[in-house]
Amino acid sequence: MLRSHYPCEPIGQAIRRFRSPVLPRGEKRCLSVSSHLQRAGKAVTFLRPLESRFLCLFFISCLFIFRGTSLPASTLQPAPNQLPEAVRNVGIDQRLNEQLPLDLVFRDENGKAVQLGDYFREKPVILTLVYHECPMLCSEVLDGLLRTLRVLKFNIGKDFDVITVSFNPEEDATIARSVKETYLKRYKREGAEAGWHFLTGEQPSIEKLTKAVGFRYGYDSAKKLYIHAAGIMLVTPQGRLSRYFYGIEFPAKDLRLGLVEASQNKIGSVVDQVLLYCYHYDPATGTYGLVIMTIVRIIGIIFVLAMGLCIALMLRRERGAKYLVS
Repeated sequence: MLRSHYPCEPIGQAIRRFRSPVLPRGEKRCLSVSSHLQRAGKAVTFLRPLESRFLCLFFISCLFIFRGTSLPASTLQPAPNQLPEAVRNVGIDQRLNEQLPLDLVFRDENGKAVQLGDYFREKPVILTLVYHECPMLCSEVLDGLLRTLRVLKFNIGKDFDVITVSFNPEEDATIARSVKETYLKRYKREGAEAGWHFLTGEQPSIEKLTKAVGFRYGYDSAKKLYIHAAGIMLVTPQGRLSRYFYGIEFPAKDLRLGLVEASQNKIGSVVDQVLLYCYHYDPATGTYGLVIMTIVRIIGIIFVLAMGLCIALMLRRERGAKYLVS
């Protein structure tokens, strides 16, 4: 029978003082501490410290992963309006999921009258609003877009289309055709001529389109220049605005994920679908960001499954040890 010389001695020290009894010949030796206690006449049931820690971590992880975690939505605080009068009404307002007026009439680079809806069939569309006589910003937008398109494995005309609309009503098909030829030569991929369209139009059609996409611009009559923001839009095959990207540089990862999402998963690979699960589009910045909680939950689920397997193995070993004793 297990005894301790000290009344308050912890059970662990008592176990270490205890020596395994001599077993009769032919009886199997049990490796479990609890079986030694049973043989010594102590009906003690307890979990070893390692098992207790595993159980605690298991239940804490389950609570953390499967509880409803809600994060407050981020908001942008407007900065004080210190902009010049000429640019206060210039910007890009997101109209996500809004329908474009597909019945608007423009002219393509060959001078042919076309409807905007003629270019929305089965592929997503990258929409750019520029004017070709812009001294700097518009060409930077198209150059930045071209650099990204040359990196993407998706091809213009096959996987998606590009529509470049001039918001200067004085520009005609001649200048649009010249700009198209320049960018097609730099793109250097077959079939792009059927997928990159350069449109010009009259003021009523331009105003309806820019208003529909939230593109606000102005005109400086003194300098004879348009004042506008920089960015591109992604549109679904049905003509609904899907994503906005700001600036003159467009990361290939963001544009690729945006095209996959706008196509309703008709283009892209399984890897793209996984990335869309891990990345989330942020309308405030116009970029895709890593969803930390999604990654944490995936890792947590793997951790919980691994701990559950370890606990199951420990309990199975403990039951086997008790069976050997009996």
